[in-house]
Amino acid sequence: MISTTATATEMQNNFGKYLSLVMEGKEIIVTRNGKEVGRFVPKDAVVTYLTDSLTGIIGENLSDTVIREEELRGKYGITD
Repeated sequence: MISTTATATEMQNNFGKYLSLVMEGKEIIVTRNGKEVGRFVPKDAVVTYLTDSLTGIIGENLSDTVIREEELRGKYGITD
């Protein structure tokens, strides 16, 4: 995905321009005082970000049932 960086002031003054870029599929990284404070991403890309993040956290081989069982065992101190 192609990204563009814009300051918070640029975003405020040119919101329509940056909104059009997002609608074209580009990501906008918003900065304030030189630090990243947020991102505007196309709607379709949000699901991809979330699933990629979760896959990294829970691993690809675990099913929902296994994950839930592990959470409950840990919560209630159940060991086999």
